[in-house]
Amino acid sequence: METPASAKTTSASNAAVAPASTQPAPPTLSPADAWTQLPASAFDAAAARHLLRRVTWSAQPDEVARAVADGLPTTLARLFPAEPVALAKPKLVERLEEDTPDFAKRLRDADPLQKRVLQKEARDRSQQAYQDMSIKWLQFSSAPAHAAQEKWTLFLSDIYVISFEKIKNAGHVFDHQAAIRRHAFGPAPALTKAISRTPAMIRYLDLQDSKRDAPNENFARELFELFVLGEGNYTEKDIKEAARAFTGYRQRLGEFSFVQRQHDPRPKTVFGKTAAFTGDDIIDLAYKQPAAGTWLPHELVRFYLTDDPLPPEYLPALGQWWSAQAFDLRALAHRFFGSQLFFSPSYRGNYIKSPVQFYLALTQDLQLDVAPLARQVLGSLRQMGQTLYNPPNVRGWVGGRQWINSATFGARRQLVQTLFNPINEANLNADEQVEIVAARADGKDRFVVDSEHLKAFAGLTAEQAASRFLDTFLPGTSAPAYRDEVTAFLKDGGSKQLTQRVRNAAIALLQSPEYQLC
Repeated sequence: METPASAKTTSASNAAVAPASTQPAPPTLSPADAWTQLPASAFDAAAARHLLRRVTWSAQPDEVARAVADGLPTTLARLFPAEPVALAKPKLVERLEEDTPDFAKRLRDADPLQKRVLQKEARDRSQQAYQDMSIKWLQFSSAPAHAAQEKWTLFLSDIYVISFEKIKNAGHVFDHQAAIRRHAFGPAPALTKAISRTPAMIRYLDLQDSKRDAPNENFARELFELFVLGEGNYTEKDIKEAARAFTGYRQRLGEFSFVQRQHDPRPKTVFGKTAAFTGDDIIDLAYKQPAAGTWLPHELVRFYLTDDPLPPEYLPALGQWWSAQAFDLRALAHRFFGSQLFFSPSYRGNYIKSPVQFYLALTQDLQLDVAPLARQVLGSLRQMGQTLYNPPNVRGWVGGRQWINSATFGARRQLVQTLFNPINEANLNADEQVEIVAARADGKDRFVVDSEHLKAFAGLTAEQAASRFLDTFLPGTSAPAYRDEVTAFLKDGGSKQLTQRVRNAAIALLQSPEYQLC
């Protein structure tokens, strides 16, 4: 007997297209009503599932029940706290940073051959630290208490883009991410100023080489185009003049350094204002421009709501409100995710999960731990089209429908299959075996779905098991079409044992086009 949804899954894979339901209907709310808070009576289980699937990685039944009991304002306050929880710096990154001063001295004293050897050693250590840091972030993010915060951090990282591939320093990348997290729920101008000083950004956008007599324009351009205003809301002259204000920004041994002799202190004219502006002054000027209020909300829509731009009349009201809140990011999150527009039926169950969300949703839906196996886990993410800390360019990941093609959809299906099969520990290298042992000693040992997972369904009727699957795995808009099919399959699975039928049904649902949506 064919497993439920398998025929649909196969045809979608062969067609190499995103599910048709990703095209949202135009919103029916007026611009005046769009950003008003959802009435308390409308925040039911379906609305809570929508909120959790968009704001976090998945909608676990206990989290849905908690959200409904608490109500929307309390839930948003919990999901977006005033003080973000810090992620501890991984030991490999710490050791790398501790060794940096000594390594710099050894490099200075080395002959050309020794330098090449030392540089390769540094690259190898940084690559290992980068992989460890990526796994530690996935493990941290998989905890429901951190999920909304870390998805928000990922969103901001897709604006304030840097790339490990260019920087090749795991410590710089970690510190950049930590700066974003630290300022994630404060004023956006403070975040932007902090980011202008991270060693990762200084290296990524070439501020390290920007001098008084030869200013580099890369940072000033991305500041206006990608961080604050959006394309078309500045002039080339604004960029050239602003670039002079950031001359002298340097990093030394992983710390920000301002070199006065390389800074251009002369007057600059930006956005029609003339003064001896500093870098911070330029950032303040940028946030005084009308477009500053709508640019980040525009990106918020793209990352959390829909691929398709909202009709132009919707964002100005939100932008004006946010500007009046001194560009407070936590206030913006509460307003956006509490709005009637966010909960509109037009935007439910029709947004394609990123590879990171797909993976972390699987671990949560299946109650699994993130395996400490960088080669396998990060390899799966790469095959699905997303390498942590390595976006394709300064614009970050396009996302949405671009996540799905025949190759990436096949990689998603393969990941599901992998999570239902035992890890072949004989194929692990020595470091991976050490990591597995350490994780198990720490109580983190549920890396794949095994018979113990499936026993939880043994006492359920077919109807109850189908409901649990569908309520957990699929957006509410998809579930009705599958309920009868899954129930029938669980009742009549041929000669297969119930646990095998449950396993097959779960795999089919998780590989279905509908599970790609949130």
